Amino acid sequence: MQTPQYLQQRRKFAAAFLAFIFILAVVDTAEAGKKEKPEKKVKKSDCGEWQWSVCVPTSGDCGLGTREGTRTGAECKQTMKTQRCKIPCNWKKQFGAECKYQFQAWGECDLNTALKTRTGSLKRALHNADCQKTVTISKPCGKLTKSKPQGSENKKKYPQKLRRID
Repeated sequence: MQTPQYLQQRRKFAAAFLAFIFILAVVDTAEAGKKEKPEKKVKKSDCGEWQWSVCVPTSGDCGLGTREGTRTGAECKQTMKTQRCKIPCNWKKQFGAECKYQFQAWGECDLNTALKTRTGSLKRALHNADCQKTVTISKPCGKLTKSKPQGSENKKKYPQKLRRID
């Protein structure tokens, strides 16, 4: 004859076993209901590459602005779009606002032209801009300084005569 404790343990085990089988059935049914997504087919687009215009500032000659992009293709959904852009205000605009150059030190003053020059090599171009590889700029030499006689500095430092105190 079986004891009441043994029967109680057996019932708990049977209940746990049935719960486990029920959970397995639910999970299996849920997975079977899911449809497998077919992989997206990669369409080869016959659209051309985007061609971008230069950045046009909203106000002034630098700062935030916009540029226009166009592309060709018979089945392209979008052939034109506008993109926000920014022209840095500290770049030399005479070489293109989208081109940044690293400049060397200023050269010696050419006494014939009264100009000094320096060369810059392309450091960075924004948005695939068409920039020159090297550029040269020149500016006036400024005031030419004359050499001073050596004794003139002492007069400025000690303008008063020293007095003898008795």
